[in-house]
Amino acid sequence: MQKILMVLTSHSEMENTDGKTGVWLGEFTDPYYEFIDAGYAVTLTSPKGGRPPVDPMSELTENITGSNRRFQDDQAAKTAFSQTTVLNQINAAEYDAVFYPGGHGPIWDLAKDNNSGILIHDFLDSGKPVALVCHSPAALISAELQRPGFLQGKVVSAFSNTEETMVGRSGNVPYLLQSKLEELGAEVKTALVPFLSHVETDGLLITGQNPLSAGPAAKALIELLQQRPEETLPKGEDENSSSAQFAE
Repeated sequence: MQKILMVLTSHSEMENTDGKTGVWLGEFTDPYYEFIDAGYAVTLTSPKGGRPPVDPMSELTENITGSNRRFQDDQAAKTAFSQTTVLNQINAAEYDAVFYPGGHGPIWDLAKDNNSGILIHDFLDSGKPVALVCHSPAALISAELQRPGFLQGKVVSAFSNTEETMVGRSGNVPYLLQSKLEELGAEVKTALVPFLSHVETDGLLITGQNPLSAGPAAKALIELLQQRPEETLPKGEDENSSSAQFAE
């Protein structure tokens, strides 16, 4: 069974406000069930381990998705979510792909996390796909710090400056993600209409613009995996063993 790693933020504080952030729930649950339903084992990890913070806005009625409701009735998935592995304990060699859900949190922690930056390079260097959605392409900033010039000419998508302004949080973040990625040399492409789904694939790098792009980005990741022959498991692993937090 192929294994997918999902990297979640551990950051919960917005700037200049008492408002909270964290993982945008649908950006986790939509891809999570795409992977589970396609037969992949999923491991969850975060910089601090344990239960990641969830952006309260993503749990409002107008933002609830079908996968959110499924998650609330899925005790095994909720247990896995509350017990994420600490990121520095993850070995990229044990997984076939990595997916980064968004929420505002990544623009603080994953953008600076050396372990995350190294992890992204480990996957790409091994010919394994990397997918990031909404604000999680901020993790590419750490990858850029590890290897200056990494983002030069990369075609990516991410939560746009326009969308940040429209959700009223542009004054509560340390930088605008689209602008930051462009400053580092990336070509950021977005949908013509804000908040519509948009996914870019540049080689093994898949990026989605916003919450509606999470499921499509996961499907794009699965398509890449299906194009690659399943590799033999690492030494010491077998089909019945898994480091996944949820494989039951």
